[in-house]
Amino acid sequence: MSGPILQVRNLRASIAGQQVVEDVSFDVPATGITAVLGRNGAGKTSTLRGILGLISRRGEVLLDGERIDALSTHRIVQRGVGYVPEDREVFAGLTVAENLALAERQREPRRDFVAQLFPDLVARREQRAGTLSGGQQQMVSVARALLNDNRLLLVDEPTKGLAPKIVTEVADALAEAATTVPMLLVEQNLEVVRSLADQAIVIADGRVVHTGTASEILDDANLTRRLLGVSAEEHA
Repeated sequence: MSGPILQVRNLRASIAGQQVVEDVSFDVPATGITAVLGRNGAGKTSTLRGILGLISRRGEVLLDGERIDALSTHRIVQRGVGYVPEDREVFAGLTVAENLALAERQREPRRDFVAQLFPDLVARREQRAGTLSGGQQQMVSVARALLNDNRLLLVDEPTKGLAPKIVTEVADALAEAATTVPMLLVEQNLEVVRSLADQAIVIADGRVVHTGTASEILDDANLTRRLLGVSAEEHA
């Protein structure tokens, strides 16, 4: 069995001098989806941004056994870490095709794979991204990360604010992507977590307070309520 694809040790991160990640350590297996759970403001997004070097951070981050915490963000991406940011961050003035072209890092991007997952984007390839619905913009954001043969995907709140039908489409795309690349997923929709995640990490106040299988947390109503403040049924 291979070792973890990502190891995070004593990660601390700050924004404008304010500490947002206190002391986070965890491993991400080389296969499947690992969910990052926690209440609002717990430090989940900041943990992903700290791993990528998008905010000031200290500690060790190893990708497949090699330290990357001294690298700039674009160097980490070049090492094969794909990122789907919270709130999509598409280039509103560019077309769908132009948004996707900007994300291509390899000689033969996986355009056919992305087209199969998101046929609606093919039909809208000449449409400006800023005129798309929120769900369509999210598809563009996910598609950009899937165009390349990444070693790891960091995906932040992919179903946030989406209609139920689009949530299902995005979740299905992530499940398909996870058959070929491991994923670290921040997600508030516990039903999506239940359907996708193998492992789960719970963060509270910038620290890891629980690790285990996703089912261990979500199948235990008392544990779910204590760690997340909700029941799995309430957050479905």
